[in-house]
Amino acid sequence: HQHGIAILEKELAQLKLSDISGDSRVGRVGKVRYELSRLRLRDFHLPYSRITPISNVGLQVSISNAFTELDGDWRVKFLFVRDHGSFNLKVENVYIKISLRLGSDANGKPTVSMSECSTHISKVRVLFSGKLGWLYNLFHRAIESKFRKILEDKVCDIVDKSVQNELQKYVQTLPVTARIDAKTGIDYSLVAPPRATAQSLDADLKGEFYSLAHRSTVPFSPLPLAFPSDHDRMVYFGASSYFFNTAGIAYHEAGTLVFEITEDMIPKDVGFKLETSTFSAFVPQLEEMYPNMPMKFRLSAPTAPFVTIGPGGISLKPVVDAQAYAILPDSSLAPLFLLSLVRNVSAVINVRSGRIVGSVDVGRYRGEQPLTGQGVFLLWVRMMRSLMNILTSSTLLPRLNARLDEGFPLPLLDRIQLSNILVRFHQNFLLLGADVHFQPL
Repeated sequence: HQHGIAILEKELAQLKLSDISGDSRVGRVGKVRYELSRLRLRDFHLPYSRITPISNVGLQVSISNAFTELDGDWRVKFLFVRDHGSFNLKVENVYIKISLRLGSDANGKPTVSMSECSTHISKVRVLFSGKLGWLYNLFHRAIESKFRKILEDKVCDIVDKSVQNELQKYVQTLPVTARIDAKTGIDYSLVAPPRATAQSLDADLKGEFYSLAHRSTVPFSPLPLAFPSDHDRMVYFGASSYFFNTAGIAYHEAGTLVFEITEDMIPKDVGFKLETSTFSAFVPQLEEMYPNMPMKFRLSAPTAPFVTIGPGGISLKPVVDAQAYAILPDSSLAPLFLLSLVRNVSAVINVRSGRIVGSVDVGRYRGEQPLTGQGVFLLWVRMMRSLMNILTSSTLLPRLNARLDEGFPLPLLDRIQLSNILVRFHQNFLLLGADVHFQPL
């Protein structure tokens, strides 16, 4: 509102007026012929204004007590009298009412247009330089009336152009897609035109992650969001479980939920080496088939992880397949065994620099029935669970949290900065509240 009014003031101050000429009849005596030229608008002040959402309509901008002033040259002819000089015109008590229609285009970007504009000027005064006061009085009312009509029409023309050239272009800076990395993106397109209520402006965004290589239909629908009524921030974002679960699908389809753990990734103080001799006590065949060979683990998710959100926070229980390999002398891999693991994961969410950032913490793995393997028994399963706990905490978790710390962009218009961040968990969605600062160019 504040910056939009400043732009409108600047646009109105650049208003161009053409020369004006006309006749003003003076009883039965004759006509006064006048010409006004070199009209120069000094400025245009909009001291009082407000913007109001109007339910089912859009936004209404009301401007009152605006004023402007302009100078120019005049020339007059009446009977045998000719005169010329300069004049000053003061326009006061200007009232402007603007209605803005909100919509969305085929790409899901917001649109705004002027649906109605009216201008009323209640006071116009023209002051002519010169000594023939009686002469100026013959036509000053006609000039004031003409200027009132011209300015009332011109103001709404300027408003319409300003909406098209400034406001419409600005709202189109709302991103409808955001590239996250080389394999995934987020779709923030509007699913319906923005709607105004008596106290707010609401926009429903898709909020859907997708794989850049292949975008498939999400196999579930978003749940409705029930925003709390106690608003004390300027803007709120509601990110439903749909938003986070489409992230799981996108990363799973992109093949990025695969992590490899090798010897060089294990901290020195762990106390064991990732090689077949470490496991030969439990699987004697390893010593016979692959003696003292280095190993690697490939951790992957057989299905996309599914997030649940409640007042207590975000949680998920992903299934992870841990495939062990022996690294042969020619660098090829020999599969050894596959273990399916389940782990409780909780997340912490925040907002930083216009991005959703987070970190995860994990509970301890509990092993499911091994899918394949030789000589595997209970002690070996326990040992594998302990190993997975160590490997996850020391290698996988730091890598995952480093990526989450990079964050995912929120759908923000250009030059918007958020402050006074609020993060709350509700049933099925995360609520982010913030105050807004606009940084002008």
